[in-house]
Amino acid sequence: MITRRSALQTFLATSALPLFGRENSDFSIGACDWSIGHKQHIDAFETAKQIGLEGIQVSFSTPGSDFDLRDPRVQQQYYRKVDDSGIRIASLGMGILNQKPLATHPESISWVGDAIDTIATMKKQRPDLAPSVCLLAFFGKGDINGKPELMDSVIEKLKTVAAKAEDNGVILGLESQLSADDHLKIIDGVGSKAIQVYYDSANSDRMGYNIYEEVVQLGHERICEVHCKENRALIGEGVVDFPRFQKSIEKAGYKGWLIIEGSLPKKADLVESYQANFATLDRLFRK
Repeated sequence: MITRRSALQTFLATSALPLFGRENSDFSIGACDWSIGHKQHIDAFETAKQIGLEGIQVSFSTPGSDFDLRDPRVQQQYYRKVDDSGIRIASLGMGILNQKPLATHPESISWVGDAIDTIATMKKQRPDLAPSVCLLAFFGKGDINGKPELMDSVIEKLKTVAAKAEDNGVILGLESQLSADDHLKIIDGVGSKAIQVYYDSANSDRMGYNIYEEVVQLGHERICEVHCKENRALIGEGVVDFPRFQKSIEKAGYKGWLIIEGSLPKKADLVESYQANFATLDRLFRK
């Protein structure tokens, strides 16, 4: 396993290299705005730039919240931040669904519709920087694992927005505690290429799934984006075998964003830790 010292040494050794637009790279590396201390706030761009990231997964919440991307003025703020910082918007993330579940909350599916509309607007205004993926979270109150009636509810709700998502080139990524088999049940139940899996290495490993086989089973056609994550440890120092995970990602044919989530040891410096996480992923996936 990679030690914290070796990860930091790797970062220092590669920090002089250009981090953006690497030639012949199939992967870009970013982080969730909530993981770097700026949930749904444009200050995330400054921290991301300090770390050396290439993109941010931006939180998308209920109407009227701080930096609500539904607001055209907020969209313009994000555009300026992208232009000024060089940090891209990798995707949107609806963590709000952990508290107000998609399966049961009466307004949740309308918020998903809002996210689709927002991405569609961004694609028209700034196609050079608009994301295509929106993560739909199913944890906490939103957990549907082992609850077939809630899975059925999710399928029926997603059917109501799937066509609009397809028409606008938007992918809705399911991040949950479900197995690959159960994810496929939902995808097949909805019957739309707009519904895919947002795969999280740590969450699935914690559930006891064989993550190295699951990503191959799902394949690049079903995985829209990947959270590279450890719980309370740097990437390479925890329970996930990231060199093996990289080989599985390669075998699955996935290419795209690798989004760092968590992966912060207790009392560790956030910027230094994320620089080390970046360096480890850079070395493994873009060697």
